Amino acid sequence: MIWLSIACLSVFALLPSAFALWRRAVARDERSAALELHDAQLIELDRDLSSGMIAPAEHGVAQLEIQRRILIADHAPAEMADRAARNRIFIALALVPAVAVGLYLSGGGHPGFPAQPLAPRLKDVQAHDERTAKAVAQLKQTLDVLPAGDPSLRQGYLLLGQAEASRGHDADAAVAWRKALDLGFAPDLALQVAEEQVRSEQHISADSLELYRRALEAAPKNAPWRQAVEQRIAQGEHEQEQP
Repeated sequence: MIWLSIACLSVFALLPSAFALWRRAVARDERSAALELHDAQLIELDRDLSSGMIAPAEHGVAQLEIQRRILIADHAPAEMADRAARNRIFIALALVPAVAVGLYLSGGGHPGFPAQPLAPRLKDVQAHDERTAKAVAQLKQTLDVLPAGDPSLRQGYLLLGQAEASRGHDADAAVAWRKALDLGFAPDLALQVAEEQVRSEQHISADSLELYRRALEAAPKNAPWRQAVEQRIAQGEHEQEQP
């Protein structure tokens, strides 16, 4: 039953393309359309002559030109589209559903598979978030009891900042990375702290602006982010000048 539904949906999806192609196939050919146009021009030309809008000499010249065009149009192709090419397009349209089903099956899908309700997946996400929160809390407790001179303290704050940033806690990430920055300055880390502060505060504060400047001064000449930081500094200076 599911395959019949898929087939019906495929037919409905391809109907507009097939209809447009059929309309083009039954349209009048180029030769007939051109001849009809030139016949209408001859009739209009005779009407202009009878009403005195053009002189007989002009009428003769225009009539010869139209007749020349008729002779050319009489040798025009009688088909708007090659029949073989049109048939190839129809075949391609018919193959689209088959190819789509083949890709679906090759990717491990099957319409008979049971549904995956949203609630269990949300529950899994919530459980993951709870585990992450518990790990972050344990890391904070460990950092709180480490002595000030412990060499692993800076690395711990770096890890804490990464964990908070991955959870979308920009302000907490900025605080953790700022503590790591105070224990050892690095231009890349100063840039991270400034970016997290801007993201959480929604503007470039004086403190973030100073961090950008320090990062730019200490950065190597070939740092790929120098231009971006310069733009941040210009934006921050503009914001600081605003009343």
